[in-house]
Amino acid sequence: MTAAATATELPRGAVTAELGFPNDPDNLYLQTVNTMLDAAELLNLKHRTRIILAQPKNEIMVHFPVKMDDGHHQLFKGYRIQHNNACGPYKGGFRFHHDVHLDDVKSLALLMTMKCAVVRIPFGGGKGGVKVNTRDLSEGELQRLTRRYCSAIMDQIGPDVDIPAPDVGTTAQIMAWFADTYMMSSTHQHHDALRCVTGKPVEFGGSAGRLKATGQGVADTLAEMLPSIGIPLQGMKVSLLGFGNVNGWGGQILQDMGATIVAVMDHTGAIRNDKGIDCKALYEHNMKTGGIAGFDGAVDVIDEEAFYRTTVDVFIPGALEQMIKEKQAGWLDCKVMAEAANAPCDPSGERKLAEKGVEVIPAILANAGGVTVSYFEWVQNKNAVTWSAEQVDRELNRHMVVAAQRTMERRRDLNCSLREAAFASALDHIGSVYKVRGIFP
Repeated sequence: MTAAATATELPRGAVTAELGFPNDPDNLYLQTVNTMLDAAELLNLKHRTRIILAQPKNEIMVHFPVKMDDGHHQLFKGYRIQHNNACGPYKGGFRFHHDVHLDDVKSLALLMTMKCAVVRIPFGGGKGGVKVNTRDLSEGELQRLTRRYCSAIMDQIGPDVDIPAPDVGTTAQIMAWFADTYMMSSTHQHHDALRCVTGKPVEFGGSAGRLKATGQGVADTLAEMLPSIGIPLQGMKVSLLGFGNVNGWGGQILQDMGATIVAVMDHTGAIRNDKGIDCKALYEHNMKTGGIAGFDGAVDVIDEEAFYRTTVDVFIPGALEQMIKEKQAGWLDCKVMAEAANAPCDPSGERKLAEKGVEVIPAILANAGGVTVSYFEWVQNKNAVTWSAEQVDRELNRHMVVAAQRTMERRRDLNCSLREAAFASALDHIGSVYKVRGIFP
């Protein structure tokens, strides 16, 4: 430790050293833990709570065979990370993606704990995934993969223990297969087992509004916070990184609120129209073709650098983790970044944005709409009731607005960044829970 080390580095470093973490400033999990520890230092959070939150409670790794269409069996690796359940059952999606790694899933599980605490829903954090490229699978293979993954982790999950949900590469249909597998096991053959997973099709216990929930939450958060940052919602210019479920819906909702979407980039390319891209038409095009390439409503087809250099008020990354590195962050020309995706910047990108003074609305707040409506689905299943789309939207808006207000209040109190303020708001809640629960025995 050098003499130039700041006051917050000593406790942070002491905790990570105590737990044997690698000294790697570019490690995603260490980056996530350090953000939490910085906020914990601002609150003078108890040491016991810091070390508990710095590591997941359970790390489950499974290997399971799946019969492929040609008759041979392929072995797949899956994870389920259960980070913390002090506030309620573990909650978090699982993804099917070829780049699933343990540290990534651990980071996302920690963020889920923070996310649930920010919006004050009675869940803890979890996350899962299977290392697979679903584009290489037939529908039958995908169904068998889903059912085998469920079977492999079935004893560690449940409607009052750990409730998975959709994430990258997983859909409502996959959630239906997962729930059916769980419910058909000999020990879970009861209707209440439907709560074992959220994000299901509406026909099978899903909630109205779940598909657009994350994008709706991003828009609700921006509508609440941007006026205090000095950006009017009406006429503000927005660029979107990724145009899947989150930004596809978020772009449409922001457009309806009066924003102008001027640039969009996904895995198929980047487009720009300074007068505004019609996100409703683009969403329909994307659903038909699987990408934004070839959309007729674009004035310019641009490259990656031109996309990032497009001058906007708000940049919304809604794709995968760590896509924005130092180079991309250096190109960015925006006042605010609203993280619709979890951990969209790698550590070098995050440092560059801080140097440039870009205001960041963190994913644990901006991205919390999805898990909030998942909670509503779980409540509806538990009580055997169905909410209208209007009721879901009303309750989601209430949760997001209050969470945004709490975050801004903590920022004023602590004189810190919005990211630190959101984490501090979450840690306020978790610390209070540990205070009254204590540590058993």
